[in-house]
Amino acid sequence: MTVSYLGAAVEPAAIDAAISDFFAERRAETASLGEDFAATVAALESYILRGGKRVRPVFAWLGWIGAGGDPDDPVAAAVLRACAGFELLHASGLIHDDIIDASQTRRGRPAAHVVFAERHRMRRFSGDPGAFGEGAAILVGDLALVWADVMVRASGLPEDAQTRLGPVWSAVRYEVMYGQLLDLISQASETEDVYAALLVDQYKTASYTVERPLQFGAVIAGADAELVEAYRSFGADIGIAFQLRDDLLGVFGDPAVTGKPSGDDLREGKRTVLLATALQRADERDPQAAAFLRATVGTDLKDDDLARVRAVLTDVGAVDHIEREIASRADRAIAVLEASSATGFAKQQLATMAIKATQRAH
Repeated sequence: MTVSYLGAAVEPAAIDAAISDFFAERRAETASLGEDFAATVAALESYILRGGKRVRPVFAWLGWIGAGGDPDDPVAAAVLRACAGFELLHASGLIHDDIIDASQTRRGRPAAHVVFAERHRMRRFSGDPGAFGEGAAILVGDLALVWADVMVRASGLPEDAQTRLGPVWSAVRYEVMYGQLLDLISQASETEDVYAALLVDQYKTASYTVERPLQFGAVIAGADAELVEAYRSFGADIGIAFQLRDDLLGVFGDPAVTGKPSGDDLREGKRTVLLATALQRADERDPQAAAFLRATVGTDLKDDDLARVRAVLTDVGAVDHIEREIASRADRAIAVLEASSATGFAKQQLATMAIKATQRAH
């Protein structure tokens, strides 16, 4: 595998190359299981490579660089392969998420279960295309989860690094499942508790998007406990700020930029920190607005209702509150990072990523 670097910064193309190499290694095995099986696995590869910002592998790589990892060291290629495993884990979560949320699109294209349902129709299979699509997507999502582990374990990392990495990689995988389950329960129970919403953000986003990837890279490099703790503090704040920005974009974002219909989170009744904050404030300031939110969120919102919900979220001060929370967490995270023993290059890159993650438009 050819690895491309920009100084100590890994290029997304290098991560994609590692993923492509991994799938190439599986191709003979999948082909032996039949044309339709191979085509389904090829759809997973396409799903992973067709979009995404490679945020998690880059955070993991910078965690390694910041702890003294050397991109010119022969072990760098193995580190990159291990970091790229996060993209398979991420794909698993997205595929399952879209089934749970009944989302039809992902990154501006059909969701995985929609793709598989269409393949059912094209191949003139028996049974219900929708049920087949969901079933295939669940299993392919599971396969991505299993293969994420294979990619990390077979990356070529030294045995001592694999030993240090084991508990962190296990935590990454079970914590994201905790987050998915917490999210499902919160939505079904229609909780209005801000803390409950933050707990979902911690496990579903912060842990496996920033906090654990940084720790992942750090332990590969053999970082000391102080740096690992600094990474975790930085990651928790930036990860939650990242999700808070996502909540705002889910309501106010431009679909042409985000790749998802605006207002879907409200139609699905997602129990976000934004919604919980708005309900809390509306109860105190405008009970009629609070009643409107409770009666409207979780229904098939039309454009006029969506506009009114947006107005309520803004008028009760929930939007401004979330913006202040994002800024506060970003400032705190960068202060922790600056005080840490991470290398100067990593500090610079991580600070830049923190700003992009919390001020993004998609």
